[in-house]
Amino acid sequence: MSVIKIENLVRDYGDGKGVFGVSFQVERGEAFGFLGPNGAGKTTTIRHLMGFLKSKSGKCTVNGLDCWKERDKIQAKLGYIPGEISFFDDMSGLEFLEFTLKYRKIGEKNHQKDLLDRFDFNPNGKIKKMSKGMKQKLSIVAAFMHDPDILILDEPTSGLDPLMQSRFVELVAEEKKRGKTILMSSHMFEEVERTCDRIGIIQKGRMVVVDSAEALRKRHIRQYTVILDSEASAEAFSKDFDGICNGLEVTVTTKQSLEEIFMAYYGGKQYD
Repeated sequence: MSVIKIENLVRDYGDGKGVFGVSFQVERGEAFGFLGPNGAGKTTTIRHLMGFLKSKSGKCTVNGLDCWKERDKIQAKLGYIPGEISFFDDMSGLEFLEFTLKYRKIGEKNHQKDLLDRFDFNPNGKIKKMSKGMKQKLSIVAAFMHDPDILILDEPTSGLDPLMQSRFVELVAEEKKRGKTILMSSHMFEEVERTCDRIGIIQKGRMVVVDSAEALRKRHIRQYTVILDSEASAEAFSKDFDGICNGLEVTVTTKQSLEEIFMAYYGGKQYD
């Protein structure tokens, strides 16, 4: 069943900016990686899902609810990390978390403490004095602490150091195993490779590919044929490079990383 569904979404800002006919869905229990360069339309798409923007045409639904007409019901239930974080700066981090729990009508049975420990974060200080990384941790805790079934994460590790990025990837992997539905926009190819079942790449407001990570890799396999001067040399070469030896010829197959595949689409080129 499709939990998140986008059908022919259009929002045209002019000068080629916006999203144009974007369609994809995220199934229940699936982690979907949403990739694209800055300005490609990732955040615009996500803002429509959150009900912050009304589409010019097309439709967005979450759990069958219209993202614009029923945005209050959607926002109250899911976990969301925005690409551009905005808080009430006069609050402390703890006050913000308490406010968020009251908004969602959640009592003491939440995962706040576990998340604060995992990300080594003390929320007592004023938000306006927090660094980018601390604000990102606060946003993560707020998004995950009520144990939502659906998570929409827009560049969720921005500003985190490598250790905290790794802990976040572990958290997402755990949530996926628990059957959560996850849409994650990211520039961190490794975290997408480690967590996502399928991947969509958007460029200039249009989806250029939506497929499983494994299918994308198979589609972008490169093969090379090397001719050696003797069968013995060919045999030795094939063992060193896991190739297939046929007389003097050795065929070597190499798989592309997700980053290389992304750059192929981003650069306007696709491997044969």
